Amino acid sequence: MQKVFNTHQKQTKMILQKIEQLLQEVTTLNAKDAKEIEALRLKYLSKKGLISALMNDFRNVPAEQKREVGMKINQLKQTATERINQLKEQCQMTADEDTALDLTRTPYPIKLGSRHPLTIVRNEIIDIFSRMGFTLADGPEVEDDLHVFTKMNFAADHPARAMQDTFFVENGNADVTKNILLRSHTSSVQARVMETSQPPIRIICPGRVYRNEAITARAHCFFHQIEGLYIDKNVSFTDLKQVLLTFARELFGEDTKIRLRPSYFPFTEPSAEMDISCHICGGKGCGFCKHTGWVEILGCGMVDPNVLEQCGIDSKLYTGYAFGIGVECITKRKYQVSDLRMFSENDVRFLKEFESAN
Repeated sequence: MQKVFNTHQKQTKMILQKIEQLLQEVTTLNAKDAKEIEALRLKYLSKKGLISALMNDFRNVPAEQKREVGMKINQLKQTATERINQLKEQCQMTADEDTALDLTRTPYPIKLGSRHPLTIVRNEIIDIFSRMGFTLADGPEVEDDLHVFTKMNFAADHPARAMQDTFFVENGNADVTKNILLRSHTSSVQARVMETSQPPIRIICPGRVYRNEAITARAHCFFHQIEGLYIDKNVSFTDLKQVLLTFARELFGEDTKIRLRPSYFPFTEPSAEMDISCHICGGKGCGFCKHTGWVEILGCGMVDPNVLEQCGIDSKLYTGYAFGIGVECITKRKYQVSDLRMFSENDVRFLKEFESAN
């Protein structure tokens, strides 16, 4: 009996010595990365680890010493767990520092986009007229009939007021001037400026407009316009012609010629369509200009006195001219684009062709 007791005492002493040894080891544990930390966890805390092996030896400890040995084993296990958790936190902090954004480094090579061809041409047109003294004016795309049609001298039964030509938001009012629609031209901006300003007025009105048309290679239900307006005393058709000639030469080249053909618009009288000499063949005739040597680019004319009076301007004292440019039309002519739909399809292959123009 004494021999068995001595054996248990000896085993208990060995367990306590082993606990002290392991306790010294775990307090000085170190690891370089998560892989080494996991190896330490398996070595000390897994089911087949060193601390679990001590629990197996704990069965042979005499009853009167179990409390003391059990407390030391728990202390060892807690110390090992805390140390391994500390190593995990240190490893995570190091990883965060390595992946943190360095604000002192050069930017990442991010692919940059470029301006749309319509934006390029729109800005170019605005720049040309800005240098001639025109200022920018803007207005709502959702407009009323009063500013889109009535003040622009459109007859009550004009086809543009019908559902098949215009997108109406609210229609059927007894007073047609109160109908709400998507503007079909930026002339509505001119009307609003004339209502609130007195001559001299010299503005350009860029913006998007909408018309109920079938989408084809030559037409679309929405497009972009830049309209111009100049009102002052003694403004003549000669002034209009000179401004448009300057514009054409600035945009298409110094050798560009223009011609004005009689036309009709409700808001101008007299009215004209302006053609430019084909910049591809120089006016000699080619497939692009249909062998005429001329290409149509805009409409223009002298502001109708009725429009001036509708907007509160004395037509006996003031005169003016107006013009309207389709941005898609100019871009199509300038870059020889065959299909109008390509401008709104966002085909990256098509858009990349204009990177050099930015």
